Amino acid sequence: MKKIKYLGMLLMMFAATASFVGCSEDDLDSKSIFDTNPIQRSEFDNWLLKNYVQEFNINFLYHYNDKEADQNYNVTPAQTDKAIAIAKLMQHMWLGAYVEAAGADFLKTYTPRVIQLSGSYKYDTNGQIVLGTAEQGMKVMFYGVNELDIDNVRVNSTDPYESKDTKPLDLNYWFFHTMHHEFCHILTQTKNYSTDFQTISAGGYHSTDWVNVKDKDAATEGFVSGYASQEYNEDFAEIYAYYVTLSEDGWNKIIEQAGENGAKIINKKLDIVRSYFLNSWNIDLDTMRSIVLRRSNEVTSLDLRKLD
Repeated sequence: MKKIKYLGMLLMMFAATASFVGCSEDDLDSKSIFDTNPIQRSEFDNWLLKNYVQEFNINFLYHYNDKEADQNYNVTPAQTDKAIAIAKLMQHMWLGAYVEAAGADFLKTYTPRVIQLSGSYKYDTNGQIVLGTAEQGMKVMFYGVNELDIDNVRVNSTDPYESKDTKPLDLNYWFFHTMHHEFCHILTQTKNYSTDFQTISAGGYHSTDWVNVKDKDAATEGFVSGYASQEYNEDFAEIYAYYVTLSEDGWNKIIEQAGENGAKIINKKLDIVRSYFLNSWNIDLDTMRSIVLRRSNEVTSLDLRKLD
């Protein structure tokens, strides 16, 4: 009982002390610990606020941001003029294509919330160039922006086996094939596709040596690219990205290169991809392709240096 009484007295003394301290009139600093200065935005920042943040709830980052960057790699920041050009190209060729094909609400719901640009490429442990990555459906990292030739843009939709280093760089392969590929990952992470797809090339994937598989050789094995031969998720996304960015002639070059057996495998996979997009997202692949190709052909008329 004595211990309880003593404890009660101590608590009363502590409360009284706390009350006294709380009521003291110490001088308080009138300055907030938070930065209350108005945010200074450039003309480009205001354009992004209107066309990306307010329109689609996308945070388009072009300055280097160590919280968003992969700390395992050394990359350079995107040049502002290149970032402006990419933002306008993406608005027309990618965002606009999905709005036209599936509606603004679809894009607002499923688009990645962060797009981070990097001026230089990232190279994986195999020495391969990483053009882009998607993280859990929330963020897309976009590499190699500084390689863009703003005044000499080009879209190749007819030759999937053209040298990838041909200058000026092909916009679809180096940039927008990547965006369609990564967005496909986001969609398939949201709604699964048929597991039948996994069985078509089961045992035929080059999980460890896919970097040595040339695109033309991959076709004969039933893959649209060497990268597609890595594993079934990449296989699925590559078929989608190649199909919507290649013209009918371009796609047929892959089918012809594949030969009878390879073509049979690719077309079987394409049927599943086609059904998935139609049944899960109400997107017809041929309609999507026609929209993407038309918008791709329109980029030469865009002023990529002017914000409007």
